[in-house]
Parts: sequence; C-alpha cells; structure tokens
Amino acid sequence: MGEHAMLVMRHNGGDSAKQWLLSKTLVRIGRGGDNDIVLMDREISRHHAEVRAEGEGYVLADLGSTNGTFVNDQRVMRPWRLRDGDQISLAGRTSLVFVDSEATSPVVGQQRSALRVVPVSRALIIRGRELEPALSPGQFAFLELLLSQPGRVFSRQDVIEAVWPNVAVEGVTDQAIDALVRRLRERIEELDSHQYIVTIRGHGFRLEQP
Repeated sequence: MGEHAMLVMRHNGGDSAKQWLLSKTLVRIGRGGDNDIVLMDREISRHHAEVRAEGEGYVLADLGSTNGTFVNDQRVMRPWRLRDGDQISLAGRTSLVFVDSEATSPVVGQQRSALRVVPVSRALIIRGRELEPALSPGQFAFLELLLSQPGRVFSRQDVIEAVWPNVAVEGVTDQAIDALVRRLRERIEELDSHQYIVTIRGHGFRLEQP
C-alpha cells in the first residue's frame, strides 16, 4: 500500500487535531492502555474496535463493544471497508475521520510525492514521516498553495491572497512574506534537507519535489 492512511480526531473548535498513522497491519482502539490508540472515554470499551490493513485498503471491525462503533451514523455489525472521509464514531461520542493514503496530496504525474499534506489535520508528511507539532495555519496555507500546482511559480500577491485573505495586499510587507518562507523551510528541514521551496528572484516561489 506504500504510504499509510491515518485516523484524525479533531479537538474542540476544529482548529487542531490529533492523528494516528495506520503504520501497522493491525491497529486496536479502546480505553485500555494496551491499545495502539488509547481514548480515555468511559463510554468506550477497554478493547473497542480495530482497523486492519486488508488488500489495498483498510477494514474496521467492532470488538464486541458495549456502546457500539458507527461509520457515517451506521452501526458496524460486520467488518467495514473504510473509504476516505468516513466518519467513525465510538460509543456515539468520540469521532474519528479516516483519511486514505491516496487522499493526501499531491501526486505528481503517476508517482507519489515525497512531501504530502493532510488538510483535515494540517499534517505534513515527508517520506512517510509526520512533522510534529503541526504547521501553523499560515505556513500550511502557503504550502497548500504551492502544492496546488507543483512547478508553477506563485507571485507574492498569490501568497498574500492565500495566507492573508482578509488583508489588503499593501498591508503585508515583504519582510512578513520572507519570514513565513524562512520559517516554513526551517520546519521542513526538521525532516528533510531537500530544498522544497525555491525562490525565483523577481517572480515568486515554487515547489520542487525531489
């Protein structure tokens, strides 16, 4: 299957999220400390559910939980093949989102890119490794812009409109943009020394995958 899918749990307000890469063939979920994903909710059973890799995808199964496992409001009575964006509810309280590895972006040509993002959680994954903590909203918005059309040179005005949509162009200084670019490069270098963000002097910025 190559890259790993993940489960994402949003925190209150939706601005941040916790995510777990499904890097093992079998991932167990429950309240007990021996699970791969431990969720401290009294309504969740000690061993509540599991996600296992099967063929080219992932299957969710309930482990006889007391309060049930649901996908898109339907109770899981038998193994359920997950699709990207499926909403998983445990005991009707704790909600997770399944993000398929094929749904993280982008794919250049027919080859999987070294650098990918997961919009629902602002996760940045480089060569299978996830950057922690997550990028700031501004850094993520800038990176998403570059990823939207790999190889295209985006002007400083494009960057301002993507990162500061409610601020007039003249209200954002070159120093602010340069600081954003520098900090994002530093964050990326925590995982990979490749220079992903290339400055085209006098024109703007573009993304360069290895």
